[in-house]
Amino acid sequence: MASLSSFGEYLTFALMLLPIDIKASTITNLTDARYFAAWDVTWMGFNLDPSSDSFVDPHTVHAIKEWVEGPQIVGECHLQEPDQIQSLIDNLDLDALQIGPLAPVETLIELNTDKPVIKELIVDPQTTPEQLESVIEAHAPHCAYFLLNLEANGLSLDTMPLDRSFLEQLCQDHQILLSLARPLPDLDYLLDTLKPSGLSVRGGEEEKVGFKSFDELDDLFEALEERR
Repeated sequence: MASLSSFGEYLTFALMLLPIDIKASTITNLTDARYFAAWDVTWMGFNLDPSSDSFVDPHTVHAIKEWVEGPQIVGECHLQEPDQIQSLIDNLDLDALQIGPLAPVETLIELNTDKPVIKELIVDPQTTPEQLESVIEAHAPHCAYFLLNLEANGLSLDTMPLDRSFLEQLCQDHQILLSLARPLPDLDYLLDTLKPSGLSVRGGEEEKVGFKSFDELDDLFEALEERR
């Protein structure tokens, strides 16, 4: 399934049950949303921070919600004030909230939402286990998931600064979503040994309206389908 260029193609693309929860992050267009909904991902995330390059206007998010069904809708926020975040939750009827790596825990304390919260943690080559544990400990009472983002710095499991044993323990102790630069080569390890709560993949810009190549994601999803 190299490319999907029309809604009709989505209608003939049957929903697939994947062996692990998937969060499709940073969705910016309807083409992505239809594609991920067809693969029956668990969550679809939209960047709602106006200062971000991948910001999606709430009106666009609302319109996309009208076209797709199935995945839970996640609002990806960063440094907005609690009242601004609450307004987005209410107006868009969000199913879950993701907060960025620089958002202080005080934002969540003041927000006090009953929606599941995902805390994003960016891993760079200098990140230490102690740094991660400190942030997780402070946020754990307020967060349902932690998104460990290695992809932001082009890291894979082979190039990350963390021992695999530490990561395995982290996935046992918390609900961890992983965003990796190259998840496919490590898929057996991810599913059989590491066993995170889910994987995070990214949407992207359309080549032109309604058309985009999904070859790389197809390879991942088809490999996951084979592991059902």
